[in-house]
Amino acid sequence: MSANCYKLNPNRLVAFLQKPASEFTRNDIMRVIEEMEIEMVNFRYMAHDGRLHTLNFVINSYDHIRDVLTSGERVDGSSLFPFLEAGSSDLYVIPRFRTAFIDPFAEIPTLDLLCNFYTKDGEPFEMAPEYTLHKAGEAFRKATDGMEFEVMGELEYYVIADKQDDYLPADQRGYHASMPFCKFEEFRTEAMKLIAECGGLIKYGHSEVGNFTVGDTMYEQNEIEFLPTYLEDAADQLVIAKWIMRELGHQYGITVTFAPKITVGKAGSGMHIHTRISKDGKNMYVGENGLTDVAHKAIAGILNLAGSLTAFGDTNPTSYFRLVPHQEAPTNICWGDRNRSAMVRVPLGWTKGSGNMMAHCNPLEANDPVDFSYKQTIELRTPDGSANVYLLLAGMTVAARHGFEMENAVQYAKDRYVSVNIFEHEEVLNRLDTLPDSCAASADLLERDRAIYEEKGVFAPQLIDGIIKDLRSFNDRTLRAEIGNDSDKILELVKTFIHCG
Repeated sequence: MSANCYKLNPNRLVAFLQKPASEFTRNDIMRVIEEMEIEMVNFRYMAHDGRLHTLNFVINSYDHIRDVLTSGERVDGSSLFPFLEAGSSDLYVIPRFRTAFIDPFAEIPTLDLLCNFYTKDGEPFEMAPEYTLHKAGEAFRKATDGMEFEVMGELEYYVIADKQDDYLPADQRGYHASMPFCKFEEFRTEAMKLIAECGGLIKYGHSEVGNFTVGDTMYEQNEIEFLPTYLEDAADQLVIAKWIMRELGHQYGITVTFAPKITVGKAGSGMHIHTRISKDGKNMYVGENGLTDVAHKAIAGILNLAGSLTAFGDTNPTSYFRLVPHQEAPTNICWGDRNRSAMVRVPLGWTKGSGNMMAHCNPLEANDPVDFSYKQTIELRTPDGSANVYLLLAGMTVAARHGFEMENAVQYAKDRYVSVNIFEHEEVLNRLDTLPDSCAASADLLERDRAIYEEKGVFAPQLIDGIIKDLRSFNDRTLRAEIGNDSDKILELVKTFIHCG
């Protein structure tokens, strides 16, 4: 492959090594350390709380850092995973070389790597988030004769900062606003650049609907969306992106939050996940007559497990203040085309019917239609930023596989298709099942469906026990009814979970 293939790649290590990150080896990492004069190495790993944790190494010698990269290091698993007993909790963390990136914030030249967890016997730690996702992907491939479940995420977030008095956009009318009406476009674009340099495959960024002021404080909603990629890589990119955005916000003197709800009557923030199933480079969701049986089966599985999926994607009480009617957030289990009131949405795709729009827009270009069917995805709109990304994507992968194992899955999906705004058609709304309205209700549904997630060894039973215990600990079964639209009480709740996930 020629060097030109990497000419426009923003990932500094890909450009330096002239090879894709998936092919990085230990020798490559050692070359980077020597030739780029790296002085420190950071191990980063995902704990049960859904955040990256860090272990720092000063490089003492060539042999020292080669040893660190080879053998990893010990960590206290009971401090990272609350369901482990302190008496037998030591774990190893071993770096995944394909995840390496130059730390964009460190003053000392520093190389970061994401890690996997291993037990005292050198076996993968069954309850680790990244290994759970790996097992889910393997089980999906085996069940579907080699198909790949690919995903991309949308990171919605609010910037909270001191109010600026000039060029304020209308309340809840910030969608795709430009500067100066979008106050934090420069922050967003700098974050996108840093994420791309660290390996994130970004599709685009823009301001979102939510914007409002309270006293001397302004709240502005934005979004960064990624491109579809391999399951495990997609999760890595999302967690690195959240870390970068928080650290950059800290340097800007602003608060960046992925919290699902900020206040009453204002747009909440989701973490919508788009999926695609491919085989031999072909998007299996699209055929000659539109959506294929493969697409309908994946939709059926996600719909069938929709309630229990919230246990991975909506993990604190504020999640369920977002999932309320008339807020562009789902409340009922259904799907539709381009329908933002549906839980699962098939967004607008570049089908044959769209013709060659580029040539029409640019008359000097040849009318040479291109097949863009690979762009078609299916979007789950339920999850939010409270999720542990690895566990959420693992749950979605299990659900999609479940659709291939269900009887009459295609018809199951077709029976739950909606073509209207469900909140404006009571007869449609009344026939649809509803999503849980609390962490407690979500825990009940995970208890009901746990055998499906535990099948083929994907989710360890002790991990499911821990998630159920976490959800029930909030004791929020009637919280939404108790608080109602009391903005002061909701604000107190939001403060508790402002930095979730």
